[in-house]
Amino acid sequence: MGRYFIRRMLEIIPVFFGATFLIFAMVFALPGDPIRALAGEKPLSEAVQREFSEEYHLDETLPVQYAYYIGGLFQGDFGQTFRGEKVIDIMKEKFPITAKLALFAFVFEAILGVLAGVLAGLRRGSFIDNLVLVSTITVVSVPVFVLGFLAQLIFGLELGWFPIAGIQEGTRGFLLPAAVLASLSLCYVARLLRTSLGENLRADYVRTATAKGLSRARVVGRHTLRNSLIPVLTYLAVDLGVLMGGAIVTETIFNMPGIGREVFLAIRGQEGALVVGIVTAGVLIFMFANLIVDLMYAVLDPRIRYD
Repeated sequence: MGRYFIRRMLEIIPVFFGATFLIFAMVFALPGDPIRALAGEKPLSEAVQREFSEEYHLDETLPVQYAYYIGGLFQGDFGQTFRGEKVIDIMKEKFPITAKLALFAFVFEAILGVLAGVLAGLRRGSFIDNLVLVSTITVVSVPVFVLGFLAQLIFGLELGWFPIAGIQEGTRGFLLPAAVLASLSLCYVARLLRTSLGENLRADYVRTATAKGLSRARVVGRHTLRNSLIPVLTYLAVDLGVLMGGAIVTETIFNMPGIGREVFLAIRGQEGALVVGIVTAGVLIFMFANLIVDLMYAVLDPRIRYD
């Protein structure tokens, strides 16, 4: 286990540099002049533009700019916006909101998705199975921004169960946007587990366990379900990063002042350092979430051993 952990940590290094460089290159390759965008309609003097370019290394080549960024990153400096605000301070303010939203969405996705997948997988061809298949394909077919507006209209305005915007009402204000954010992933989890569970129920080891006289609850709970959860666990780990990124649309619809909405505003304002800093933090979360899931495989399947 120790050797495997060290090997995976070493594999993270080139992935980190490759991902951050691609993000950095794509963000700073966007057309437009961020300094002129900062000034708006009022033109800046050449001296001021030159000072900004030197301070933010805009007159350097892309590799040199990236080297400056990585050097600051290793010192805990995510850079600063063209308005002089430190990116790390903005992230400290906005990140908890998005993290809470993603956590609620992750809980909805994991609990409801697994529950629906288990019920459909154990009762294939039944009313519950057909209900899960029809409802999931319907939700997958509808864009998330349409789901968001429908949720606001039905559960917010018509029924009045949840607030439709902002976080003024605390935890209650996160429930509706979290459900919308988790809806698509929840459907994928349910369908993935249904398929995986159906395949494992037809496996030889299940027939052997049943022939030995083990109860169905023990066969399903101790053997079949544990193996069926491996692909679902992999998907959940990947989706944790997707939930953080997907919050851009959800936070904009529900007017939540989180990281997702901040990225949207930063792209509009051509604040490259802010976009790169936030996405870099997302890359780190994504990589370590996958590392934890890889280590959990051995817990779910005793056949997996790390040398």
